[in-house]
This record gives sequence, C-alpha cells and structure tokens, in this order.
Amino acid sequence: MLLQYDLRNTIEKSVMEFETLNELFFVAMETYRRPDVLRYKSGGTWQSVSWKQMLERTRDLALGLHELGVRRGDRVVLLSENRPEWFIIDKGLHIIGAANVPIYSTLTAPQVSYVIRNSESKVVIASSALQQAKVAEVRSELRAVEQVIRIDAPGDSGLESLSLDEVLARGARKAADEPELHRRLASEVRSDDLASIIYTSGTTGDPKGVMITHRNFASNVAASHQVLPITKEDVALSVLPYSHVFERMVAHYLYPHAGTSVAIAESAEKVVDNMAEIRPTVMTFVPRFYEKMHARVLETVSQSSALRRRIFWWAVSVGREHGRYRLASKKAPLPLELKYKAATALAFKKLQRRVGGRLRFFISGGAPLSREIAEFFWAAGITILEGYGLTETSPVIAVNRPGRIKFGTVGPLVPGVEVRIAPDGEILARGPNIMKGYYKDEAATREVIDAEGWLHTGDVGFLDSEGFLTITDRKKDLIVTAGGKKIAPQPIENQLKTNPYIAEIVLIGNRRRFPAALIVPDFERLEEWTRSQGIPSFNRQELVRDPRVIDFMQQQVEGMTSNLAQFERIKKVTLLPKAFTLEGGELTPTLKVKRNIIEERYKDIIDQLYA
Repeated sequence: MLLQYDLRNTIEKSVMEFETLNELFFVAMETYRRPDVLRYKSGGTWQSVSWKQMLERTRDLALGLHELGVRRGDRVVLLSENRPEWFIIDKGLHIIGAANVPIYSTLTAPQVSYVIRNSESKVVIASSALQQAKVAEVRSELRAVEQVIRIDAPGDSGLESLSLDEVLARGARKAADEPELHRRLASEVRSDDLASIIYTSGTTGDPKGVMITHRNFASNVAASHQVLPITKEDVALSVLPYSHVFERMVAHYLYPHAGTSVAIAESAEKVVDNMAEIRPTVMTFVPRFYEKMHARVLETVSQSSALRRRIFWWAVSVGREHGRYRLASKKAPLPLELKYKAATALAFKKLQRRVGGRLRFFISGGAPLSREIAEFFWAAGITILEGYGLTETSPVIAVNRPGRIKFGTVGPLVPGVEVRIAPDGEILARGPNIMKGYYKDEAATREVIDAEGWLHTGDVGFLDSEGFLTITDRKKDLIVTAGGKKIAPQPIENQLKTNPYIAEIVLIGNRRRFPAALIVPDFERLEEWTRSQGIPSFNRQELVRDPRVIDFMQQQVEGMTSNLAQFERIKKVTLLPKAFTLEGGELTPTLKVKRNIIEERYKDIIDQLYA
C-alpha cells in the first residue's frame, strides 16, 4: 500500500491514483515539509504549525479517539468555528476511518440535536463554552452519544466532557507503545468509506445528510488542481466555514495537496485586516464579500472630489478596454498599455493593496456572482474566478480558470465530470465526485440520482459552444406569474445588488399578477440621501415607510431594469427595516437568501403589495 511511503515513487504520483484522503495527506506533508502548513492568530501574533507538528497531532488525535472506542465507519460530530484544531480533528478522523459530521457553529441547540441524532454519532466534539452549552441543553436526547469532548475550557453548563488535550495525551501514549498503529489504521481505509456527512442548510424541512466518500473528495481535488494553478509558492487566507463543503475541499485538501500554506482568518469581520497581514496570493469567498467590497469602493469614490471621481471613472474605462485584451490573452497596444499603467497607479493600486497587494486570484462560489462586479474587479486588476458546484458534488462541477475566463458563466467543466442539460433546462451531473447518497434516506437519494448515475442538481442553465456553463437560476426559484410568464429572479437580483442603495433584494411574484421586490436598503447610503433631501431623520422602521423614500427606491429599481421585458419589470417595492441574518434563519451559512423563509416571514407585507 501507498501508506508505506516510498517517496521516490510517490512524490510524482497523480492524486487521481490516490484512493483516500489519508494518502493525500501523508504524501503532501512528507513531500513539501512546510514549516507553516497552517497559520493562525493567537495573542495578537500569527503562529505556525509545521508539517511535523501536524503529523504528530493528527496521529495523537486519531489514536486517542481509537482508545475511546471510535472505529472505522463510526460518525463523530464536530461543532466548531474555524480554528487549527479543525484540521487536526478532521485528518485524525480520516486516519481511523471515521466520518466527520460537521455542524455550523451558528446553529441552534435543537438543530444541533437533530444532526447528532440523525447521524447516529457516538462522539461529539464541541469547541467553545457557547457550543458546549448547546450540547448540554440537548444532552438527554443524545442516547447514542458515548462521549463529549471539549476543545476549550469547560463552560458553566455542567456538561460532562473530556478535554481534547486529554484525548491527545492518550493518543501520544498509545503512539509510544505502537508507533506504526496509526499508519496501519489509515491503510485499512478504502476509497468508498465515508469521509464526511455534511448536512445541507435545510431551507425546507429537516436538512439531509450528504454522504461524501474519500474517493469523492480525492477526485475533486485532482480535477480542481488540474485547472487551478495553485502551487507551493502560494499563500492562502481561509475564512469561509469549514462545515461547508466548498472551503473544506479547498482549504483542507486542495491547498495541502498543492503545498500551499493556509492561514486561518480571525473572522469575516477581520478578514480585510488579515489580508493586509498575510498578503494572500489565493483566496476563496462567496459573492456577498465582493458585493460589499464593490459597494465600499463606490461609496469612497462618491465622497471624493469631482477631479478624483473623474480620474477614477476614466481609470475604470481604461481598465475595461485593457481587460478585453487580457481576456483574449492578447497584448494591448502600447498607448493603451501606458494608459493602463497610469490608471493602476492613480486608481487601482490602493484597491489591490487592500486585498494584500499580491493576490493572483479569488475563487468565488456558493452563490451566483454578478457579471458586472466580476468585470469591475477585472478592470481594476483583481481576478475573480467564478465556479459552481453543490454539496452533493463534493463540490466543484465547473470553474473559470486563469487564461480561460468568460464572465457571466461558471466556467468550463472540471476533468472527469460530465454535464448534460435536461429538456426542461435542468443541469444534470455525473462523475466520481457525486455523493454516495443521503444518509438513511434512500427515497430522497433516488429523487436526485437517476438509474444512470446522473445527479439532478435543481439548477437551470446551459452549456455554450465553447464549453462554458451558465447558471440561469434554481429550478424551484423560477417565478411563474398568474399570466404564465416565467421569470428567473437571480440574474435580476444580482444586477440590482450592484446599486449602492440596495444591500439585499428578493424578487417575489409566483402565481401573482406581476413581480415585486422586498428590499433591504444600504441604510448608510440611504440616510445620506434623506439628509441631502431635507427629510427628517426617522428611526429605520419609519424611514422604510416614508413614501418619498419608497418612491426613490422604486426609481432606483426602474432605472436599472429598463432593459428587461415588460413582464419581468418590478412594479412595486417594499422596504424592510433590518438586514437578513444567518442567526435569524434568513440566510444559509454561505449567505444565500432562504426564499421560502423570507416569503413566509413577510407574508403580510407581501399580501399588502398585491392588495
């Protein structure tokens, strides 16, 4: 087996030939021998975890859990925010063949209880006092749980638990007695064994547990690395939650396989500061980040002098023209090249420094990215590669890549993945990355994976003549008006979210006479406008009901949608006084709006729009 590790034979081995994530991990650690496999901030300074420390800690964690009775095929819940222990625990579970069942740290105690019970997990690992308290609240319901392990010091919840340090100490003692035991256990893991059960965000009903095997993840790492030129020279900053499949695959498996050092961001709120400190060369994020960054740039420009505004928009115009040559991999004419250098120095350099100053590219996933925003940053010399996938596809199906970008699409398919378009426009996918199924739910599995192995994604789109995939909308999100007209809301919403006065927007109108919209304004910008108009300062509840403000926002919408067909145009808007939140259950962990929750929560307001 490969786990004997004759590195002369394995260093050049293609990941496609690896059977398990264990093989990827061990070979990556021993090939690159990085002193900074992982970086994290503690006590105000950045700390590093070396390859030797990573190997030792994962070994000790694996053997410590094994001493507690965790065996191949068992499920272990990990309830934690992003932190270095996440890497150690995930890889330790792989070594002994147990499946990691991650739970978002933002979920409530009842939601945590459902995942633990449904997955039949025998061990729960909880990070902070807050997470431990959630487990304590539902502990009496968790009959299959034999052991609770805490990462941090115990809270005051009274939860009976074992510390992670104690588990590591047990494992270290076992390793001293049997130095090769962890290698033997790792070699027994097979490609079809479960690496993880990831529970979907559950916008309707209870979430489903997506079963992802070692082969699913390993094949997607291979496919993604073939088209994304990530190397040992790169430095990555990681901020998206590891409980989500996108960041999990990239940060935990793809980056180490490529020899890339991974720095864990302190939080989404501090990510800009962390970018300045780490100066990443590659990074993944969801569209909401780029939308906010775009809005902040436009806000700064709007507050500048008339001369600076003229210079900025001249620079954007030059950047767009120059970008067309870069997109076609052609050299721009010398006069344009000189103008672009001037535009970069005068307008774009500060923005590029804001993301660290040496970023090669962002990778965007988790939700649709506005074409206008992608093109804006491309003009400014910042590359965003949009991709597409699902939890059920481990996750990448398609992705744009350096030298092959087409804005408005999610790129060409990654190697090994097949896509075909059903007669109703639904995207079907097949390949080694397709999940094993939904845990304990054969009926739901049969609903999405047909007899020929095609996964029905629920997304609508098309492949163009050059092989680029375009997503037009979610099949279930399509609005069908009372007149039978079909409207795809996402492209319209993405276009409107580039308006500086709109923070979030949800189109409605299914089985209604016309489309309307619920809008969460960007209150900072809106309040600036009300002051300039001499409108008295209200609290936000009163502000969103002011007819003058509603009129103004309606004008903003109409001005940006005049190119739409008549039946697609938004006839009425209503403004909401507060933002959608993850904690409020209105957003998924990747910040996508839960449409059915929004429509249910604001039903009375919606009914008034159509009264």
